[in-house]
Amino acid sequence: MVAGAGRDVDRPAANPWSDSSSLPAVSRARRPPVCLTIAGSDSGGGAGVQADLKAFAACGAHGASALTALTAQSTVAVTGVHAVPPAFIVEQVRAVVDDLGVDAVKLGMLGDVVTIAAVAEALDLVPADVPVVLDPVMVAESGARLLDRDAVRALVERLLPRATVVTPNLPEARVLAGAGAPTDGAGGRTGARPPAAEAVEALARAIHGLGPHAVVVTGGHRDHAVDLLFDGTSTTEIAGPRHADGAAHGSGCTHASALAAHLAHGFSLHEAAFAARAIAGEAVRRGLREIGAGAGPVDVLGVVDRTPLRHRT
Repeated sequence: MVAGAGRDVDRPAANPWSDSSSLPAVSRARRPPVCLTIAGSDSGGGAGVQADLKAFAACGAHGASALTALTAQSTVAVTGVHAVPPAFIVEQVRAVVDDLGVDAVKLGMLGDVVTIAAVAEALDLVPADVPVVLDPVMVAESGARLLDRDAVRALVERLLPRATVVTPNLPEARVLAGAGAPTDGAGGRTGARPPAAEAVEALARAIHGLGPHAVVVTGGHRDHAVDLLFDGTSTTEIAGPRHADGAAHGSGCTHASALAAHLAHGFSLHEAAFAARAIAGEAVRRGLREIGAGAGPVDVLGVVDRTPLRHRT
């Protein structure tokens, strides 16, 4: 205790980590790539921008963000969506590009026609050689629709031609390809068996014809958890285990963001697609099933295996 103004005052506790020599060494030998996610926020932290930033970090990239919408969202429902003004979407991207620079862009929830137009304008601020990964988010894990029906055409016409790779799941691929498969009203499947590999390849080829450089149809909705990559010339199947006991909320966001981060590091498209499949699968396996009453969030950072720093005595 020290005297002060007639009373005892607690002396501030010493910070046990104030000596930087006691912290792990940090290498400054290289600048990590900067990955920009342009997507919606998930207040539950499982998907959207929150999932993207975690995936970027897990892949050794610095994550920046431009929010397109705020969602009131849990593991069981989306109870509200608040769109960000279009001009502010562009301003967020400009701020990041002008100062940090961008090595890859990941597009997620876009919501409506006006937002898609703003994102198309914002992409004009990004150098043309920067890879763009488009995850055509249409329906949340809880079943809530996140892309207006009249916005699909705008997505196809304004953003698909600018994508290095688009990463739809099977229902999204059907919508993008205009296959006209019947849905349950929320954009999901009506119970028909997933198509054979030949049919999935046809979807990928049809989407590729709309302008993206490559297409990865993810395998979560197929009998076997196999991603299919079509690069305009050849088709590659990317197999991996299905983790039925895992937690999958945010798996699509994690996959697309991991793919973008690997492209930012300079990996080839095929290398990035294989890495993204492995990282997303492992994040599902480690998923936080105990969090929330619905589909728990994926765990790309291995949160349950981490412990906080303990003060030295």
